[in-house]
Amino acid sequence: MIEFRKPVLDDGETIRQIVKESGRMGCEYSFGNIFSWSVPFSVSIAICCDFFVSYSEADKRYCFPAGSGDLKKIIVELKKDASQRGAPLALYGVTREDAERLSEIYSDEVVISPSRNSFDYIYWTNDLYLLPGKKYRSKRNHITAFEKSNKWETEEINDGNIEECVNMSVKWAEKNFDKNPMELAMEQTALATAFKNYGALGFFGAILRNESGIVAFTFGEEINHRIFCTHFEKAYADVRGAYPMINREFAGMLRKYKYINREEDAGDEGLRRAKMSYRPAILLEKNVAEFRL
Repeated sequence: MIEFRKPVLDDGETIRQIVKESGRMGCEYSFGNIFSWSVPFSVSIAICCDFFVSYSEADKRYCFPAGSGDLKKIIVELKKDASQRGAPLALYGVTREDAERLSEIYSDEVVISPSRNSFDYIYWTNDLYLLPGKKYRSKRNHITAFEKSNKWETEEINDGNIEECVNMSVKWAEKNFDKNPMELAMEQTALATAFKNYGALGFFGAILRNESGIVAFTFGEEINHRIFCTHFEKAYADVRGAYPMINREFAGMLRKYKYINREEDAGDEGLRRAKMSYRPAILLEKNVAEFRL
């Protein structure tokens, strides 16, 4: 059985290096994301056969391995581990290229199904910052309304203002608790972990203020030198333009990256429409691969 264990901060350097070398773009491979959600999703990790692998007890699935080893060898080990847990091997985060490799090697032994709710929305950074052309007119209009109605400023999240972010996230949760209490409670647990370990996890983020205080915040981390992944973004819905404003301002801080991954929509139709309205450069396909016994 593979020696899975709970992630600790010291794992970050090794895992980030493996992921960078693998060229993967999915949010499920960013260490800060894994660490922050390790309690809500009961995530454990391991290094095996020159691959980084993770397992979610909540979903009973393994993330598709990232690394440079022999894929057949790691699949054998994952099958053994799954069998000892009393289940067939199931992989998530399987891209189109991964699916093609699995189908070529395992043919009828594996069933691959699209997981649309898990597709990552990846954007050109300049598009999110400049909002060019007619397709972004409504975004620009909301931003203009915000600018006219507020005395505003943005700043990086730091030791001096992070407690304000924590307080704002709690207030935001109180306002939205009735929408989906269970999911919101899980997210608040992940957010608390992320804030507590913000510096150690190498997060980078921004806040948006008006006269009343913080009305939005966002933060995430680098996946590799080409792509930044935004993990959390919160704004008060009753402050018109706060969401597009923090999105634009943060993109302006991230112009050294070609892409920004704004993660999946988790099946939320409203969130899906919002993410699609920003015209993703890449809709990163994710699949689930289930091996027959």
